[in-house]
Amino acid sequence: MQLYLRDDIKSYFVSSTPLFEQLMALAGERFRHQEGRLTQRVLLGDKYYFIKQHRGVGWKEICKNWLQLRLPIVSAYNEWRAIRTLKNLGIAVPPIAAYGERGINPAKRQSFILLEELAPTISLEDLCKNWPASPPSFNLKKNLIAEVAHIANKLHQYGMNHRDFYICHFLLDVPNGVEKINPQQLKLHLIDLHRAQIRRITPERWRVKDLAGLYFSSKDIGLTQRDLFRFMQRYAKKSLRQIMQEDKDFWQKVMQRGERLYRDHLK
Repeated sequence: MQLYLRDDIKSYFVSSTPLFEQLMALAGERFRHQEGRLTQRVLLGDKYYFIKQHRGVGWKEICKNWLQLRLPIVSAYNEWRAIRTLKNLGIAVPPIAAYGERGINPAKRQSFILLEELAPTISLEDLCKNWPASPPSFNLKKNLIAEVAHIANKLHQYGMNHRDFYICHFLLDVPNGVEKINPQQLKLHLIDLHRAQIRRITPERWRVKDLAGLYFSSKDIGLTQRDLFRFMQRYAKKSLRQIMQEDKDFWQKVMQRGERLYRDHLK
């Protein structure tokens, strides 16, 4: 069994009951319940946290994933590892307050990860949804594109891919409210990392999948062709001429897959 509990929250738990049992029993506002995984928002002291509790997905779900050539997610370890890796790379992620895992059988393995709530923040999906009717300042849009591209580049450069790389999974700090965002002081957090993969090198197909997810999820926020070119240049760290000479096929794959996702979404 593995168990980690940050010192500052130890006082919220009693010594008479195993800590693992207490964390698995935490209950609050339910956000998501699927595939043996429950995500809840809980209050400890005067702070809110999100806890993801894994109670075993069963062999049926594991076999289904294998048959679909997908990596089954059987515990919170994946997210624990991804968050620690990204933190070491300098990418903002939710702070881990607790983590635990027990059991050898992957179909019945129990685990949890307790993350600090990131507040005050707003997802890029919510921030950008009104951009077509109410465009942001040029600097805000340009700098947000640059930050997202920087995170995508860093992820892929160090052998990672997200697998659910949509703008809803980027949270922007808004310490002074949405109306007073400083374009020169942007801090983006990357969340929902339970399906992230880590290798020595990120295969092209997984880079394409991640970037197509970004393209698809930003289709309706009013980005221009120049905005897309800015993203490509920041991600690739190349001039537009170099990109068109060296990486044209890659970006065509990204856009074709993104358009296919968008069409499927509209069905």
